[in-house]
Amino acid sequence: MATLYKTAQTEFRDVDDVLDERERRSSIKQRVLMVASRGVTFWQRHLMNDLEALMPHSRKEAKVESKQDMGVLNELAEIHNCNNVFYMEARKHQDLYLWISRAPSGPSVKFLIQNIHTMDELKMTGNCLKGSRPILSFDATFDSEPYLQLLKEMLTQTFGVPKGARRSKPFFDHVLTFSVVDGRIWFRNYQIVERDAETGGELTRNAKPTLVEIGPRFVLNPIRIFEGSFGGPTLYENPRYISPNAVRAAIRTQRSAKYASRTAAAAERDARVQANPLPVDPLKDVFD
Repeated sequence: MATLYKTAQTEFRDVDDVLDERERRSSIKQRVLMVASRGVTFWQRHLMNDLEALMPHSRKEAKVESKQDMGVLNELAEIHNCNNVFYMEARKHQDLYLWISRAPSGPSVKFLIQNIHTMDELKMTGNCLKGSRPILSFDATFDSEPYLQLLKEMLTQTFGVPKGARRSKPFFDHVLTFSVVDGRIWFRNYQIVERDAETGGELTRNAKPTLVEIGPRFVLNPIRIFEGSFGGPTLYENPRYISPNAVRAAIRTQRSAKYASRTAAAAERDARVQANPLPVDPLKDVFD
């Protein structure tokens, strides 16, 4: 009898209750697994800690080997009941790559992180409550290209804190901005200040809130978008991307070219001196 009563109760619920429950269930779906590879430097680790503080819906995992098969990350995401993977891969103790993947079927994108500045380094005056939900702001450029629309959706699912997530607070007090400049995505974090900067009191009715930067700062340079999770067919490849190894090789070539030019100039001077010897001075041995 109790089972029939529960069934009838489930079948004849109010439509608003069904919608509310569906919204409640769908709002706690995005979970992010944060992983770093071995070899990350201290400032790269501090950046990851700053981002973890901004993403209360994330689960942090121990470091993994950089040479290990990336399919292990999909298994770790399944173990932790996460459908997004945020993987920081360090190379040569100086280059930092970011993988954002929708586990386990994809898609996934690989970025090169540049111009990293952590909260401790910036020491900005802005502040926000730990665990509060952010407002995500994207500039209009994200709607201009299909691959940018895909990146916008993946960044929204990764950085957007769902309603009712674990360790999250039910209000908004900061803004995460993503701006496309010169083919790169610039990340900034601002506090929403709803008080008068001069008096410290409440804002008037016509006054607008102001933004104060909190940190961290970094730039994402997209490299390639894959159809699968950490692999598969390439959906987009950045034609303007230049690897850090190529940049360092060009700098070394430029320095070696300068050294070669100095060496060639010195050899040319020696040859010119030998080809044009000075005439013998007849008064050289007068006082001997």
